[in-house]
Formats: sequence, C-alpha cells, structure tokens
Amino acid sequence: MPTAGTEPTPLLSEPDGAEVVRTPAEAAALDMPPLLVLEPVERFLDAHGLGGGRLAWTRIGDGQSNITYLMERGGRRFVLRRGPRPPIAKSTHDMVREARVQRGVAKVGLPVPEILAVCEDESVLGVPFYVMDFLEGEIVLRETPAALDSPEGRRAASEALVDTLVSLHGLDLEKAGLTEFGRPEGYLERQIATFSRLAPLVTERELPLVEELAGWLRENLPATQRPALVHGDYRFGNVMFAPEAPARITAVLDWEMATLGDPLADLGYLVAMYSDREDSGPSVMDLSPVTRAEGYFTKGEIVARYAEKSGLDVSSLPWYQVLAMWKASVFLEDMYTRWNAGERPGDDFAPKLETQVPALLEAARDLTRR
Repeated sequence: MPTAGTEPTPLLSEPDGAEVVRTPAEAAALDMPPLLVLEPVERFLDAHGLGGGRLAWTRIGDGQSNITYLMERGGRRFVLRRGPRPPIAKSTHDMVREARVQRGVAKVGLPVPEILAVCEDESVLGVPFYVMDFLEGEIVLRETPAALDSPEGRRAASEALVDTLVSLHGLDLEKAGLTEFGRPEGYLERQIATFSRLAPLVTERELPLVEELAGWLRENLPATQRPALVHGDYRFGNVMFAPEAPARITAVLDWEMATLGDPLADLGYLVAMYSDREDSGPSVMDLSPVTRAEGYFTKGEIVARYAEKSGLDVSSLPWYQVLAMWKASVFLEDMYTRWNAGERPGDDFAPKLETQVPALLEAARDLTRR
C-alpha cells in the first residue's frame, strides 16, 4: 500500500533485534516488548493456511497510533495490523472490532481489504491483531499519484473521497450485520465523556484547554439528524486509489474508531484534518499537504458536495470540527507521553507534539469564538 510518489520499501528477511525478533525468548530478554515476534506469527499463519516458510517484513503506513506491517511468505503478500505496546487504554486499539467492521462493510460492497485471519490470543504478540489481504494502490499524502496529477484528476480524487464517505454513511446496516455495532443514541455525549475520561490518563502536564473545550462542546451540543456508521478517521491518508485513471477508491483503511453515531462527526473530522489553498500554513493536522494543489477541493467544496449528496444540514459543522480537534489532541498527547517514557524510540514525530498539541487546542478554541 505505497504512498504516492514513493517506491515500496524492500522487505527484510532478518529481525532487527528491537522492534522485530524471531523467538519469544528473544522478546523476553528485551527491556521493551517488540512489536513483531516472527516464529509465533508464522505458526499462527500456518494454522490459517497463509503462505509457508519464513516471513519477510517491513513496516508501512502513516499511522502514528496502530502499527501495520507488510509481510511476504511463500510468494504471498499480506498485511498484519496490531495496536501499540501495552499498556493500552480500555476501548482503544481494538483490532478484533476493527476486523469485524471491515468484514461487515465488505458485505454491502464498500471497498475494503479482505480480512484473512484474526488473532485474539495475546500470547502471540502481546496484543490482538489481524491479517488482511495486500492490495496494490496509492495513497494521497505528500504527492499526487501520477495518473491523477492534473487539475481534472485531482478534482476527481476529491469527488471520490467525498462520494465514498456519503456511501459509507448511507450503507444498509442490517445487510452489513452491524445494527448492534454501537449505540447511535447519545453518541456525541459519549464521545465527550470518553475523551474527557481519557485525557488526564494520557498526559503528564497541564493542558487546561482540554477541560475548557469539553465544557464548550457539552454546552453547544447539536442534534444528530440520523444515525450512520461512522468511520472515525476518514481522510485522504486512509483511502487507497487505483494506480490508474479515472480516480477510483479501491479500499477504505483504518477502521479502529468505527461505530454507529452521527455522520457529521466524520465530515467535521475530514475538514479539520484537511489542508487547502486557503490555509495559513502547516500544522500537526496537516496530514495530506498535497491537497493545497490546484484541482483538489477546498474545505468549502468538500462540505458543499457532501451536503448535496447526503441531504444533511451542515450548518452546525464547526461544532464537529472542534470535536475532531479536541479528540485529536488527546490521541496526540498520548503519543507524546509515550515518547517521553521511551516507548516510541526513533519517533521523529512525537517530539513536535510538545508545542503542537497546545497549538491545536488554541486553534480549536479560536474556532469556538468564530
């Protein structure tokens, strides 16, 4: 699953002795648990008929939370996805749940990779994980895929991004087997309550705006217009395009935070995370900076097309943008705290969060005032 404009990283055939080891004995000898232990994973794959022989591996993806490996075995490629090193806050990084929702949406035709096997046994890697099919394609982050690199192609990519979100929010939950995947009633209130509870658990410094913004969100809560399956992290970085024109999304990725709830939460998050030509400059939310180029939608065009296609009233969208930024500050602060504790060695992103998390909270407060 390469990013546009990059060559796939060569797969490694030997462990590095820190992040990846071969045996449980080698893992036990480390001060910090590794992320991949090859021999037990190979036995798990054997049990599910996935390839044969020794694994080759490489870490892929732009995710800063969960961890994804491209693996090859016996001439077959697949992807392993797991959560971060324990301890993990309750209700986060649930790989079993993430696999379940992907199997559900696949039933109704939404593009997702096929889930090949799910491991709930934490003795294998220390956390649950799942294995999915490897798909060829490109992800828009810092460069546009060559086949789409024109104003018309970039606009078509934007249209596909929005239209796929509208399709996600309109899918038949009963056919997908997801009618009990969450409780849409009270979804927004639970989001505020959950992240208010998590915030003090993931930080070791004073961030008073977290509590201030939580109060503002509670006091200005909008009414949910209709329930839908909410992805929770929908953006260009979590959709894969076919390598050829016209623009076509072949997979929606990273379903960790999916649940039943308010569809405008996804739209607010998409707009909050999005970079366009009208932005003043880069920020910690600037995950796909290429979308400042001519042809990509502006934030206003995203909102207008979504409103037209979905029929929903988007006048309260700034509230949902604040919610997205506030929630992101909690996740990012968790990364920063883990880095300070030495749990994210070699991470060049987390140190920036010392100033970027407070800046994100300030930007969210500015939005409430406007």
